[in-house]
Parts: sequence; structure tokens; C-alpha cells
Amino acid sequence: MTGEAGRRPYIPRGERGAITVADRVVAKIASQVAREALSRFTESAGHVPPGRRTPRVTTVVRRAPERDTAGRDAESAAGRQAALGEARLRVTVELGYPSDIGAQCAAVRREVTERLRTWAGMEVPDLAVSVERLHSAHTRHTDQERVR
Repeated sequence: MTGEAGRRPYIPRGERGAITVADRVVAKIASQVAREALSRFTESAGHVPPGRRTPRVTTVVRRAPERDTAGRDAESAAGRQAALGEARLRVTVELGYPSDIGAQCAAVRREVTERLRTWAGMEVPDLAVSVERLHSAHTRHTDQERVR
């Protein structure tokens, strides 16, 4: 009964099993990277209160489809790097005003995409950065939340 047709192909020990990265892990990496990217913009970071500097991230992670193990030697290193799947993210930040809002959002988008690809082996086909609130230097020392 256990003929050649019923046997599984031999898979080397280092290639067995599966690696998954949880949504919350991807969100934590993205939040840390976004905070680091925004900290480089000192003119904006000084206006945001300390309790509001951590970006909020929502994410959906999809695992990569199972690959055929035959022909793995022919795969490129870049093909193996994206083997863990893809992550779709929404990063919500609060920024200081006045500042270059577009440059800050672009830095967050660029660095989060790059680091998730490097650290977690995930592609990021969709990353939205939204600015929830702007903190002005004029309202920082008052109890007001809005400029009237």
C-alpha cells in the first residue's frame, strides 16, 4: 500500500514546518518603526504631548499560499523572503503643527514597509497613514484642546 505514489517527497529538516507572524506582532513592529521615523522630525515631535506620541496601528495579515517544495533550489532569495505573507496596515499618528506633514507621512510609510519586509519577511501592499490630530505650539501650554 505504501508505494511510490503514496509517499511524500523528502523535505530537509530545516525546511519543515511553518512560520506565522501574528497580527499584533506586525502592529507592534509597525508602531515602533513609525515612532522612530517621526522622532527624526524634531520640529514636530516637540509639539506633541508625550502620551500621544505612540502611533496606533491596525493590521490584517494574510499568510502566503503553500508552495510546492519541489524546485525550491530554483527559487530566488527574494522569492523566499516574501514567503510569510502580506500585511495591510493603517497607521494613525498625531503630529505637531506647523510641520511638513507630507514628509512625515512618507517617512512612516517608507520605513514601515521596508522594515516589515526585512524583519518579518512580509510584503506590505497597502499602508495608509492618517493624521488624527495636529498639536500646535500655541495650545500646548493651555488647557484647550482646540484653537478657536
